[in-house]
Amino acid sequence: MIAVSDVSLRYGGRVLFEDVNVKFTNGNCYGLIGANGAGKSTFLKILSGEVEGNKGEVSMGSGERLAVLKQDHFEFDEHGVLETVIMGHERLYSIMKEKDAIYAKENFTDEDGIRAAELEGEFAELDGWEAEAEAATLLMGLGIEVESHYKLMKELDGSQKVRVLLAQALFGKPDTLLLDEPTNHLDLKSIQWLENFLMDFENTVIVVSHDRHFLNKVCTHIADLDFGKIQLYVGNYDFWYESSQLALQMAKDQNKKKEEKVKQLQEFIARFSANASKSKQATSRKKMLDKIDLEDIRPSSRRYPFVGFKSEREAGNDLLNVEGLSKTIDGVKVLDNVSFMVNKGDKIAFVGTNEIAKTALFQIITGEIEGDSGEYKWGITTTQSYFPKDNNEYFEGVDLNLVDWLRQFSEEKSETFIRGFLGRMLFSGEEALKSAKVLSGGEKVRCMLSRMMLSGANVLILDEPTNHLDLESITAVNNGLINFDGTILFTSHDHQFVQTVANRIIEITPEGKIIDKRMSYDEYLGLDK
Repeated sequence: MIAVSDVSLRYGGRVLFEDVNVKFTNGNCYGLIGANGAGKSTFLKILSGEVEGNKGEVSMGSGERLAVLKQDHFEFDEHGVLETVIMGHERLYSIMKEKDAIYAKENFTDEDGIRAAELEGEFAELDGWEAEAEAATLLMGLGIEVESHYKLMKELDGSQKVRVLLAQALFGKPDTLLLDEPTNHLDLKSIQWLENFLMDFENTVIVVSHDRHFLNKVCTHIADLDFGKIQLYVGNYDFWYESSQLALQMAKDQNKKKEEKVKQLQEFIARFSANASKSKQATSRKKMLDKIDLEDIRPSSRRYPFVGFKSEREAGNDLLNVEGLSKTIDGVKVLDNVSFMVNKGDKIAFVGTNEIAKTALFQIITGEIEGDSGEYKWGITTTQSYFPKDNNEYFEGVDLNLVDWLRQFSEEKSETFIRGFLGRMLFSGEEALKSAKVLSGGEKVRCMLSRMMLSGANVLILDEPTNHLDLESITAVNNGLINFDGTILFTSHDHQFVQTVANRIIEITPEGKIIDKRMSYDEYLGLDK
């Protein structure tokens, strides 16, 4: 349990938190959400004591231990991998080091014997004899094989280091666990393992993540950071999103009778409760569902961009034929005699561990690079719009404000039209005159999506379109692609995004071959059983 009382934090004239009062209790997992820049990571640092508020206090139960997912990937470079995991329990690790130092003495005194006995007793109470086995189990679950357990941290690559630091945070059953973007750099198998670990975890978890599927799987509550305050809601991310949108619509509809509003909200709560009671959280958590009051459901102030794609002409039945395509990059064959046909209405997710292969395929079929052999042919009725993973060439060295930048890609050149379009993508007022050279990663993505929407293409090709976006923008893009009546070829690491958009899965194997299945993502993964 961790309690926050009257915590405020200001940076200069900017108020990040103001008189925050909230309690996170045992047996629950809280998803901390908020717009980019709202202060989610800073709030976790306040909880851990790394950042001190201007006023207020954070308190935990007596003797309780807090664990944090460390962000410095070089902090433990001179330590062994197993040792780094065990260091997550500071007291246990200090006992181990002191014990080793005593037993290494040449002149072992009676006092040393008494101290060693004391340490052995505490070591046993902390399950010290199981420490290496527990650390190894965590590492294996997160995809770090046994042969790497005895390496130094500096011998691992960045992705492996992230996994070891995550194992460190999970080690030793902490009373409160703080996780900032724990699924970054994890593959699907490791994410599923982490989901199951957290659903079975009996203590308090507070997690920040842009992965909606992950939040839906593990969270019993949502902690919404808005206007410098934190409001707790029972339920997972989808419940928070759907209920806040429902409440917003009702607030706009002033003519609807109050009784009708209450009835609609009650029906929504009943549907959610029925579904949630069957979920694993309900059985593995002590308190998945507290009583949900109507007051829990309120409009969100969060702003969502408008993402809507509309094709100017309907494509014929012949869309794309790829025949015998091969490509070698840096001496590695990433595509090996790849053949497939794209049909009208296909929404194909390209999956697989080789990121270079997926990007290379998209670059070939959009004409950016050439294959080594094979060919591809687009249907004459098709028009394509491409969202590349790396969009820097569209912005670097471009001395234009956003109005003029977007005008390049629009048939309608009037400033009123361009500003209206930018406004729907959350660039309103002076924001629309910002220089294209100084945009953040998320702002660049919204500009590239605007460019695609103006194209009127009937085939969309998107390589990781949700990178750099906040939850609100991810949701908007997700909904825009669901509603698009054309054909889509895309890659994404967002499970919910792939599951809700794709009706066909093409996996590019490590050998550069493909596995082509006409089914949903969950069916492909075997998760619908």
